[in-house]
Amino acid sequence: MTRLVRGADGRMWTVRSQIEWRNPAKDADFEHDVSGGQGPGVLMLAIVIVMAVVLVAWTPEEVVVPGWLIFALVLLFLFFPARWAVRRPWLVAAESKKTDELPPERWVGTVRGYLTVRNEMANVARKIEMYSLPDLEGPLQPVD
Repeated sequence: MTRLVRGADGRMWTVRSQIEWRNPAKDADFEHDVSGGQGPGVLMLAIVIVMAVVLVAWTPEEVVVPGWLIFALVLLFLFFPARWAVRRPWLVAAESKKTDELPPERWVGTVRGYLTVRNEMANVARKIEMYSLPDLEGPLQPVD
């Protein structure tokens, strides 16, 4: 998502957001940076698939499985991947162009969740229109 905003001082700002598919490394989370890769997730998915196949293969002929139960199980299995996709971190950046009087500026921050990103972009655009800068109290911080 990209939005052009005119600041109170007349500068044009570009406010944009982009989804981050990898969690950004932070100094405080150093111990958690090292992951086992995709292996454990693939192994767990394979185990669940094998267990589902075994369950279906060993089901006697007389057992009738209602459609709503299958639908509920599919929703249950899709809940966590959908939650993972919706709660991804987004990189939000506000950049201004160089003018005769003022140097260019760049503010960057990370926000989680699609709806939160939309709300934060609207807040940043409003602050730029009113005060010519993003809010220092918000997730965006100036970058040199």
